[in-house]
Amino acid sequence: MLVVTVVVLLVAAENLIARDSSNRTATRQTQRQRRGMGMQERGMRGGQDQFGMMQGIFGTWFDDLAKAYEKNDKEKMGQLIDDMKQRRERMQRGMGMAGPGGPPEGMGRPGQGMRPGQGPPTTGRTDASSIESAPLPKSEAEKKILSVLDDMDKNQRRGMMNVPKEDGRLLRLLTETVDAKHVVEIGTSNGYSGIWFCLALRKTGGKLTTYEIDAQRASLARENFKRAGVDKLVTLVEGDAHKEITKLKEPIDLLFIDADKEGYVDYLNKLSPLVRPGGLIVAHNISIRGGRAGIPEYVKAVTTNPDLETVFYEQGAGVSVTLKKR
Repeated sequence: MLVVTVVVLLVAAENLIARDSSNRTATRQTQRQRRGMGMQERGMRGGQDQFGMMQGIFGTWFDDLAKAYEKNDKEKMGQLIDDMKQRRERMQRGMGMAGPGGPPEGMGRPGQGMRPGQGPPTTGRTDASSIESAPLPKSEAEKKILSVLDDMDKNQRRGMMNVPKEDGRLLRLLTETVDAKHVVEIGTSNGYSGIWFCLALRKTGGKLTTYEIDAQRASLARENFKRAGVDKLVTLVEGDAHKEITKLKEPIDLLFIDADKEGYVDYLNKLSPLVRPGGLIVAHNISIRGGRAGIPEYVKAVTTNPDLETVFYEQGAGVSVTLKKR
């Protein structure tokens, strides 16, 4: 585990350094063109500030990991490593890279082979992340919920293993699209993803049943559900979900799995019979590129069953969306 941790940290640091180096090169080119010493100084300060901020993030992450290692808290170590993997993937997307191996085959890194002042070649495709806007509230109630989500994203994300905002929006969209009346979530954490579900459930007339093993996170989730005004839509079950879900008897319209990675197949086997035909099974931290977050056993289970149809969405932290065929 320690070796894996060091490798992940080094790769993340390598990406950070590469990005910082690229930013510094682009800044110097612009500075020469504009021939402005004042602009040069501001650009260098901005790059130094960004680099310092990222160093602080990685330093805090490594301190938390060291503490978890000393306590032999394997679950916490796994969560921290997954969190770093998500950060790494978001950094790679920001650099125009397709995954751990770099840009897609046949393509160079941004700026490679271009003359000064020449932009990247036009491919006819638009990067969705460059045009995506913030969610727009349709009502005051929705505005309140989105403000709570924004506050949680800014002030509670550390150590909570929350889904990225892009994935939260996807969960809301899927829930409302299938007109879900009952969503089951494995892994409540502080309630961030649950509130995204509730944005849709308040319109579909549905409810959320969510499971959390950690008492402190469950308590924080209850507070967040209440301040978002969605607590009446939520049943939070505290305890080991592997045991607690066996008590569930109601049909499920959408199942969301975002807990212990080695338990994904068990959750799938126990709850898929309750998922209605035409319902969805959504799993988080699934990547077709493999690695720890790839969860090969789960991917195999949802792609080799003729009763299921699965697609992979990788704009956020990696999500598989599985249809239970009618």
